[in-house]
Amino acid sequence: MSAATPFEAPFLLGMMRLHEEPALHAPARLADWIEARLDEGLDWFDHADIYGDRQGEALFGAALGHRPDLAKRVRIVTKASIVTPERDASPHRVKHYDSSPAYLARAIDDSLARLGVARLDHFLLHRPDPLMDVEATGRVLDDAIAAGKIGAAGVSNFLPEQWRRLQGAMHQRLATHQLQLSLDHPAPLFDGSFDALVADGLAPMVWSPLGGGRVLQGPARPLLLRLADEHGVTPAGLALAWLRALPGRPVPVVGSLKAERIQALRADAELVLPRPDWFALLEATRGHDVA
Repeated sequence: MSAATPFEAPFLLGMMRLHEEPALHAPARLADWIEARLDEGLDWFDHADIYGDRQGEALFGAALGHRPDLAKRVRIVTKASIVTPERDASPHRVKHYDSSPAYLARAIDDSLARLGVARLDHFLLHRPDPLMDVEATGRVLDDAIAAGKIGAAGVSNFLPEQWRRLQGAMHQRLATHQLQLSLDHPAPLFDGSFDALVADGLAPMVWSPLGGGRVLQGPARPLLLRLADEHGVTPAGLALAWLRALPGRPVPVVGSLKAERIQALRADAELVLPRPDWFALLEATRGHDVA
């Protein structure tokens, strides 16, 4: 079964840094920002409960509460299962993962309340949990879909056998997998993990698609600059086109909140990268040609 992306937007807007942008903390200001993105055709927003220790979801929900008509237009991805040291109630105060039914059921309800939406379009397990009881975890995800609380379940940072074990315990299909992938981190293309998610029908979302800026400053920079100029796009837009050329058309999660940067990437999104350009960029970033 080949993967087919459920995301019609060219990229998702990542909310990981929202709590670090005071200019967007006022509900009216953030509502304006959200509405501008929606009007640009960007309606998918990527959250996680740990972003800003719940602040990201809460700020976003306050903006939707200020302008309720926006809640019907946004599409939400959020993630849970990471317990930060500050949230660990044990004496250890240790970062850990929790995929237990009670924890996930509460996490889903809490995210719905913070975000102020009727449904989470995609709910992902943020990290694989070595202690996961797949039957119990699969059941709570199936139940949340049946209850209309989430549209679909997915995973993030899982290896193939980890998501397959969970899928084997579920009635509903896992829909998505969010993984790290970029010109700076192409390993999933060569270790079989990307091929596995495409073969299993998981729509790929990509976090850190620019490697935290390393893609634009690394060994491929001279070629990125030249090809970007030839194609009339930004170097970042070219790097995202490199990702979209892959099977399953991976959807990048763009972390910038700057309107002008988002608009530039939106304008670049129609670029279809020629195959020789794709391989030339791969060669430049890896420092050697293909076998």
